Order: sequence, then structure tokens, then C-alpha cells
Amino acid sequence: MQQGIRRLIALAAVFAVAFGTVYFIRNGSQGFSRLLKGMGDSSSQTFRPERYTFPERPPLELGDVELLARLDAEYAKLTEAVVPSVVSIDTEGVRDELRIDGFYRQRLRRVPVQGQGSGVIVSHEGHIVTNFHVVDGKEKIRVTLHNGDAFPATLIGKDKLLDIAVLKVEGNGKDFQPLKFGDSTQVRRGQIVFAIGNPFGLGETITQGIISAVERSLSDTQRDLFQTDAAINPGNSGGPLVSLQGEIIGINSSIYTPDKLNPGFQGVGFSIPSNDVKSTLLSILERGRPIRGYLGVSLSNLAPGLVTGVGAGSPAELAGLNVGDVIVSFDGEAIKATAQLINLIQGTKIGRKVPLVVWRQQKKQDIEATIVESQVVVPDELVPQQGKTRDKQEVLLAIGLNVRDLTPQERLVVSNGVVVTQINPGGLASDRLQAGDLIYGINEDRINASTEFYEFLSASAAVQVTTLHVVRGNRRIIVYLPTLPREEEAEPEQ
Repeated sequence: MQQGIRRLIALAAVFAVAFGTVYFIRNGSQGFSRLLKGMGDSSSQTFRPERYTFPERPPLELGDVELLARLDAEYAKLTEAVVPSVVSIDTEGVRDELRIDGFYRQRLRRVPVQGQGSGVIVSHEGHIVTNFHVVDGKEKIRVTLHNGDAFPATLIGKDKLLDIAVLKVEGNGKDFQPLKFGDSTQVRRGQIVFAIGNPFGLGETITQGIISAVERSLSDTQRDLFQTDAAINPGNSGGPLVSLQGEIIGINSSIYTPDKLNPGFQGVGFSIPSNDVKSTLLSILERGRPIRGYLGVSLSNLAPGLVTGVGAGSPAELAGLNVGDVIVSFDGEAIKATAQLINLIQGTKIGRKVPLVVWRQQKKQDIEATIVESQVVVPDELVPQQGKTRDKQEVLLAIGLNVRDLTPQERLVVSNGVVVTQINPGGLASDRLQAGDLIYGINEDRINASTEFYEFLSASAAVQVTTLHVVRGNRRIIVYLPTLPREEEAEPEQ
């Protein structure tokens, strides 16, 4: 028994010597000091509070930066004044997706979709302005106010070309807090602006920037836009761009990004000028639809104001305009670009007599034309020949055109349109369109989905020449699809 105890003690001693040797080899003399300190003072294992002293005063007093302090306070005051008029919009609907089955037949599949956007209250009765693409094709629209109250909304009217929609919410007698429209003609480059909206569904957000440009156009069917470097992100669409007075000077619409694979805000955002928005709003509230002015001329994109065609019976013909005339002034404003002239014509009040100055035979002449409501205009050489009523599938097969919806990444670069994926040889579109073309409009309507494109195309091409607004590479072009050839019924045998 005693011999076993001695062996155990000897083994423990050998282990202690070995452990100590390894410990001192690894830690040296510092290890020896720590070991003695730990053995002699067991309280060293407890936490010892650190001494600290925080500064009591900021580097600068507000009086030292008085101007910035006042600016900071005024930014906050502006935010408090305008944010209650901005709403969040949640939408639900279904999207028709075109699929090819195992027998290479085209089939439509309905897929539920949800969306988010922003809007701004513009009347005490609860009228709200937003982008058309925010609510396009949605069956349910719900508006959430600044205080958290939520209401179902009704679509009162829309302007697809301008990308504006007007909603109405019923607040059971509630007096809504609207924002006033400012005069967008007074907006100047460098002016400080604020973009307000609901980006990424995060809630109310306000960003500050300046007006970078006042005459930007993304298509030849849309009026000029404001360009701003105030951050506009997905979900900001439909929110207001406001001035230092809190007035609406634009409705945020889209952004530009050169990186299609990794799209995002690059400091270039676009807003629809308030005067255009207000004009459309009043037309919708008073007449149920947007109203645009019409003169009845075809214009050259290369030579500003050059008349290349005059519609039969149009205000232009009645006023005495001729092919080859150059419109140098419209209602007292000098013409510098074709898009500018189109904007002026479209924005003129219906029935108004407008003075024009034209350059004809080496001299100026004064002409007066009465603007009427715009209709779809087809070039004279493409006057349609009415065909028989056709089945939708028959029309689409005759055209021979397949398209797809924009991907989410592409939709951040261009807000609407469809992409051509296939052209069938022998179809009406075979020598007019190319794979990869972006079609963003049919006649006077914007296109947002492939099913909408097929519906519009089949209805139009069966009875008239169809105008397609196309982006090909870096160019915007117009493509005309002829009416389907008339089908003559066979005469009965005698």
C-alpha cells in the first residue's frame, strides 16, 4: 500500500516537472512572473474598471457655423411640412407570362405579382398622383398615409405616355393634406430640390440634390424631363420632387444606369415636370382622360421645325402650312429642337389660336393655327385598308413576332417596354424589326408587358397601320407595320 502511494507521488512529481519545463520554454521569464503574480494575488482575476474622461463641449459652437445651423433647421422644417403629403402605395395583381409547351404552342400563364411605389396627395378630397407604371395592371391598390392610416384606392385616370396615374382614396370625411404644384417653367439648373418617396419599401425617405438639367427626354413620345442628382431608387417612383418652398416641381419617374448587370442609382434621376403633370391631372379630373394638342404635321428629327408632311384636313393644312416650311417660332417661343416643338403643341390648350412664324421661300411668314385634340396620326402613304375581323392568334401568326418582358434588372434601366426575341421569316415584321429591339410603345400607348403588347398589336394590326416606337442600339426609331391583307371571301359557284 505504501509502495503504491510512493509511486503515485513520484508520477505526480514527474508530471509537474515536465509541465513546468514546457511552460517556461514557451513563456520564458514573463511566464514565471505571471505565475508568481497569479499565485500571490487571487484578486487579479477580477475586472478592474478603466479611467475615462469624455469631452464636454463640441469642437464648434452653433454660433461658429450659424449659416449651416440655420440651413440644417430649415431642411428639417421643410421635411416636416411636406412628408405628411407623401404616401406609400402597395399593389397586387397578376401578370400573364407567355410560355411554350411541349408541343411548341404558346400558352399564357397567370402569375401573382406585388409592387410598391410612392405618390403625393394633391387635393383635400384625397386625389393622389403617382406613376402609371406603379399601378399598371394591378387589381388592388392600397395607400398608406404618413400617420399609418391605410385606405384602398381607386384608379381615376391615367396618361400612359406621360407615365402619370391619378388615384382617389375615401377618408370618411377626412381632410387630406395636399401639396401645391409649383411652376416648372421657373425651375433652373443648379436649383436645390428634394426627392421624397418609399424606396425599397423602407418607408418615408427624403434625399437632397440639385437640378442637373431641365430638358431631358427618354423617348420621342414623352415630353422633356428634369434630371436630378437627388437619389431616386426603386420604390421612389411616383413620389414628388419638391422645391425649397415645398411645392411639387416634378414627379419622380426613373433613373439611368450604364451598368445593366448591376443596375443602381448613379446620380442621374428623372422627374416629370409639374406643369405637364398638372395639365394631365386637370384633364383627367374634368374630362376623364388626358388631352393633348394636335397640329397635324410630320417633322424632321434632323432639322428642327422642318415640316415633312401635312395631314389632310388638319389644323396645319387649314392654317396654310406646307411641306418644306420651317417653323421657327411657336406661340412666341423660338424653336431650337423638334422635341421642343412637339412638347409645345401637345401642351397647348385645345381650341386656342396660336401664332406661328415659318421660314418659306427665303423669308419669314406669320401664320395662325387652331390647336385641336390629338388623335393617332398615320402617314399618308400608309393609309390603312380595312380588313376582315381576324382571330387574335391568326393576326399574331401573320405578324410573326415574339417578345419577352423586361427583367427586373432591365426595368431599372428602362421603365417600360418588351424585348423582341424572335422574328419569323415571311411574317409582316420580318424586314422591319430585329431580335433585341426594345418596343416601348404601340401607336399612342406605352407598353409594359408582353401580354399587353400582344393584345394591342393584334387589335391594331387587324384594322390599321400600326406604329411601333422602338429603341435599337442607341437610336430611337419608328416602325410601321402594315394592315393585314384583306381576305376576300370566295364567290359562290354558279
